[in-house]
Amino acid sequence: MSAVSEREAAIDVERGSAFENGADAEFDAFVRSASDTLHRTAYLLTGSRVGAQDAVQSALARVYLAWDRRNDWANPTAYARRCVVNVVLGERARAWRNELPTAQLPERRAAGDESRGPDERDALRRALMTLPARQRTAVVLRHYLDLSEVQTALELDCAVGTVKSLTARGLDALRAELEETS
Repeated sequence: MSAVSEREAAIDVERGSAFENGADAEFDAFVRSASDTLHRTAYLLTGSRVGAQDAVQSALARVYLAWDRRNDWANPTAYARRCVVNVVLGERARAWRNELPTAQLPERRAAGDESRGPDERDALRRALMTLPARQRTAVVLRHYLDLSEVQTALELDCAVGTVKSLTARGLDALRAELEETS
């Protein structure tokens, strides 16, 4: 038996009684209801669909392992979002990343397509990616998810003043980046 399957077996034995009474079905329902929100948040934090999918999957694995304590959580979606933020910030702290950005995107805009919506969204996403991870996280939590300063501070595990500073600096950098590119 490999180390991974031994660990999984130990987790199954340890958690087994907690999941005998329909908790797996509850977790499945939770995943179905929260996945879109978690993926959108992770996408804004990572800048890539694949990175977002990886972050959400890792976060949901953590949530699953803690699922037997869900009654202690005020809001399971907030707990899962915190896990996503922690996964993304943890990945950013590592020196090596599996994917490298490219200068040219593989998708091409169709000739005669004059819609500016996707271009503006892409410019904003690229500008977000220029921010340091904590600034980007603060901006996304405050302005995309519309969390309060206190809620954002809880998500980032920092003081409210730090959230204000991170958000202000992030917005200033976004404005400068977007003015530069337009």
